[in-house]
Amino acid sequence: MALFALQQELIFPPVHLAEPDGLLAMGGNLSTERLLLAYRSGIFPWYEGDVPLWWCPDPRFVLFPENLKISRSMQQLIKKETFRFSVNTSFRSVIRACKTSSRKNQHGTWITDEVEKAYCVLHEKGYAHSAEAWVGDELAGGLYGIRMGKIFFGESMFSRESNASKFAFIRYVQLLQQEGIELIDCQVYTAHLESLGAEMVPREIFMKKLNQLLPKAYE
Repeated sequence: MALFALQQELIFPPVHLAEPDGLLAMGGNLSTERLLLAYRSGIFPWYEGDVPLWWCPDPRFVLFPENLKISRSMQQLIKKETFRFSVNTSFRSVIRACKTSSRKNQHGTWITDEVEKAYCVLHEKGYAHSAEAWVGDELAGGLYGIRMGKIFFGESMFSRESNASKFAFIRYVQLLQQEGIELIDCQVYTAHLESLGAEMVPREIFMKKLNQLLPKAYE
């Protein structure tokens, strides 16, 4: 199967044409319009080298907020107020920290300078959000992603202190659930997120949920 090469036109191929590993297309840019179209279409970018690659894996790794698992040790940590939680107070610092500790591409960070710049623009426009864990005035961990409709599309997370990213994730999922978010897109499998309740679902199910949970204006 030939890989779809994106040009200037804002269009993606149907997700069922993705390769077995989920790779759907390559090229294009990270304009706000293209990124939003990608998320609305169930697609996310992931760099290898200098070329953006676009993915829609089957199955998809997701978390339904009501299935969030909090271990006894994490419950105790939260109760002790080891970390202070905040939202959107330090987005640029969070994405920069994720950039230096990214694990998606084991050969190097997938968060290039272009990715960092593009998501900072999305943050300024109200689409990209961050959650932070602090020890005093020091940023200890956090995560960022895209929020659209009733879905949060998680992108990356980091920790400088043990359990900091897990704390930020738990607290943020709880907040998102209170605010009406019904699905957390975790994209690809990690044991870390599986321990917190994330699960694999068929891409067909994910796409149906996507259509149900995004406002009609996004279609």
